[in-house]
Amino acid sequence: MTSADTGAAALGRHDAAPAPAAPDSRLRKGTSAYRRANLALFAAGLATFALLYSTQALLPALSTGLHLSPAQASLTVTASTGALAVALLPVSALSEKYGRTPVMTASVFGASLLALAVPFAPNLAVLVALRAVQGVALAGLPATAMAYLAEEVHPSAIPSAIGLYVAGNSIGGMSSRVAGGVLAQAFGWRTALLAVGVTALACAVAFRLLAPRARHFTPGPVHPAALWRTVTGHVRDVRLRRLYLLGLLFMAVFGAVYTVLGYRLTAAPYHLSQTAVGAIFLVYLVGTAASAASGALQGRLGRRGAFTVALVLCAAGLLLTLAGPLPLILLGLVLITAGFFTGHSVASGAVSRTATTGRAQASALYLTAYYIGNSAGGSVAASAYHLAGWAGAAAVALAAVVLAAGPALRAVSGRRTAAA
Repeated sequence: MTSADTGAAALGRHDAAPAPAAPDSRLRKGTSAYRRANLALFAAGLATFALLYSTQALLPALSTGLHLSPAQASLTVTASTGALAVALLPVSALSEKYGRTPVMTASVFGASLLALAVPFAPNLAVLVALRAVQGVALAGLPATAMAYLAEEVHPSAIPSAIGLYVAGNSIGGMSSRVAGGVLAQAFGWRTALLAVGVTALACAVAFRLLAPRARHFTPGPVHPAALWRTVTGHVRDVRLRRLYLLGLLFMAVFGAVYTVLGYRLTAAPYHLSQTAVGAIFLVYLVGTAASAASGALQGRLGRRGAFTVALVLCAAGLLLTLAGPLPLILLGLVLITAGFFTGHSVASGAVSRTATTGRAQASALYLTAYYIGNSAGGSVAASAYHLAGWAGAAAVALAAVVLAAGPALRAVSGRRTAAA
């Protein structure tokens, strides 16, 4: 109640006009500010995920250039994803105090500048250290982007804004692998990584120039004790624990396959070029379609049914990759990719619906588990490949599928999601 309303009530007046409501200044579709915000986050998302996975398609070239085993080369991927996983919660807390836009700006610029140093690493130790620091820097965008959109964009426009941001993520992850393969084939892996770094820096500049000034962020103090209570409360929730475990295991499958696949296809009997191996990452487009279809699938089959489909697709795809003919391997990769993106979309969407408080922290915990799964799956599968070839790597991924079956089949069905 305003002071004028209070005074009127005290005098016994009943005809005092209410104060006019302040106009909603959040970003809406069709406005230039909304388009700028979308383009800014698209550019930042593209840079973030191009940098995060920049070495994955280049692992065979790294092994040759630095005389590394698959397990050693895979550390250049797991160092960045593992460090990002650890940094997500602290960085999300910092954004509560210093603001979403400053944290995202520092994140994308810091990671891009580090990317310019990565190609000049003289040995594995320096390369892994730089990639780990880069992972910490990269945590600023996934930790804060959704909160920024929720605060600055009108609710009616949020789904399309999130869609464009996720598109930037997927295109960034795919393009760095595909373009990296082409450039590595022509000019070497160092040039490929330098090109990714320059592109990411250009995206960082675009983000800084395009991002509208935040109007709805209210800074607040960081309370470690309150954050700890929220986090531990989420971890104690059995439903959220199952979803976190599913995110970890689905990503372990995906990380295992895509980390090691290049080694198999560049070796006998396939002898694919680095360019061809990079082009295989175009299969990510299947994941984009699977993510879009996951909502309708869950609507028909429920959450448990959707998870079952995801697990069956992953398992069938892994079994197909054990075959010799290249077309069957590629078909298996398509099924694995569709299964992963289906499972990930359902699990990540369920987290925000299951958590009744502290949704930002609940989502950050899911992403932490997700990237830990990527790091663990890639590292273990690379070691298994070194010892037993593709059969060993596929066995690691199949074990993750089997472990995921328990929590997936105990998950509530779509009809009970609202009650959950």
